[in-house]
Amino acid sequence: MKQGRNLDSRAIEVFQRNEITEHYIYKNLAGRVKGVKNRRILAQIADDEMRHYNVWKTYTREDVSPSRLRIWFYTVISLVFGFTFGIKLMEKGEQGAHDAYSRIPGSFKEINGIIRDEEEHEQALMALLDEDRLRYTGSVVLGLNDALVELTGVLAGLTLALNDSALVAKTGAITGFAAALSMSASAYLSTKSEPGGKNPFLSAIYTGVAYICTVVLLILPYLFFTDLYFCLGLAFGTAVLIIAVFNYYISVARDLSFGSRFLEMVGLSFTVAALSFLAGYALRFVGVAA
Repeated sequence: MKQGRNLDSRAIEVFQRNEITEHYIYKNLAGRVKGVKNRRILAQIADDEMRHYNVWKTYTREDVSPSRLRIWFYTVISLVFGFTFGIKLMEKGEQGAHDAYSRIPGSFKEINGIIRDEEEHEQALMALLDEDRLRYTGSVVLGLNDALVELTGVLAGLTLALNDSALVAKTGAITGFAAALSMSASAYLSTKSEPGGKNPFLSAIYTGVAYICTVVLLILPYLFFTDLYFCLGLAFGTAVLIIAVFNYYISVARDLSFGSRFLEMVGLSFTVAALSFLAGYALRFVGVAA
């Protein structure tokens, strides 16, 4: 029986596969991330993961293939949503494996060094990442939140005030586009007047794009269906999904609470929508009475 097999051979192979997989993930990211410091830190972490792999190999005495799917997944996630999000998501996913290290018997004399390296990696990654998409999170929040609050209210009111889904979509699109331009201009002027090193133009772009993307997603149901209340329900569902996805992104990237921020945005959006719905009902009632 090979050395270490009498302890937990499957667990050792899992650790070994995790280390070689993370080696390739960090190596890929090191070749793509901007900044000499960032590349150097990620390359060092990749080297450490390879060293950990070789430690486990002394017990299994055999090579283990990396998980190609995980390498592909985290590389793509990092490229699409940013290196900060991708790396922190991976670290959260590996937390269980890291915790398992502390339960390994003392006969694995190298385990303390591996645990220490993993803790240092976490600290290094915390200081590593400074991406535009995170620096301008406030601008994205401004665009998303305003679009969600305003447009869910507008669509709720229009659904009752009008009787044509296509007309609701057109009116919502015009309102949303005009509001996006207004919010972009406000973000530009606000950022320009505040110290902090942010680019006012980029702040305006992030705000406007977030607003317009939200508008498009919310009015889509009205372009494909004719039942106004069904469209409104889909729009509300889309709003909840947007809020959930964005807050999950922020909670991972910035280590913030997901639940409280999610409930706050949902509550605000739906309160405004309910009031607008009642206003639309009142206008429709007045119109019928007239």
